[in-house]
Amino acid sequence: MTSLILASCSRYRAELLSRLRLPFEQDGAEVDETPQIQETAQKLAPRLARTKAETVSARHPDRWVLGSDQAASCMGRLLGKPLSRDAACAQLAWMSGRRAAFVTALALVRADMPRPLTDMDVTVVRLRRLSAAEIERYVDAEPALDCAGSFKMEGLGITLFDEIQSRDPTGLIGLPLIATARLLRKAGFELP
Repeated sequence: MTSLILASCSRYRAELLSRLRLPFEQDGAEVDETPQIQETAQKLAPRLARTKAETVSARHPDRWVLGSDQAASCMGRLLGKPLSRDAACAQLAWMSGRRAAFVTALALVRADMPRPLTDMDVTVVRLRRLSAAEIERYVDAEPALDCAGSFKMEGLGITLFDEIQSRDPTGLIGLPLIATARLLRKAGFELP
């Protein structure tokens, strides 16, 4: 049995966490991800990361549980997962020529700890001005319907940007590994 559980069924987060070469298991947390009234991305992501970690920790009280969540916003509007082609095209059209902030929060918990270890990464992207044809070509080539912002930065989505401002490029994919490693070292995990 491993001592670390990733509180997510996301293959993206699992692929990222596996880069740290620590054994871990996945156990997804079914939580309501609906934003609260006037909740910003900077409040939503940490709340969901902590809720997911604590939900899974209740099932595994003797193990460390890592929760992560990402929330994005553009011009004050929260950007969710589009889930459909039309919604993805509309979301990319809204972001065209604008900056969007992607907040990725972490919470590392264990039942016997008084409070979680937490961290947060913010990545700001500036999309270039996109034509409707460019948006449709991208969505048809790489449907990122399960990704906030409707793109995959690690894939063809990189062609949509003019600029990315980030302390940790893995944060935009969904699990900031610099911050994750920092939290795991605080919890006693041995990393290079």
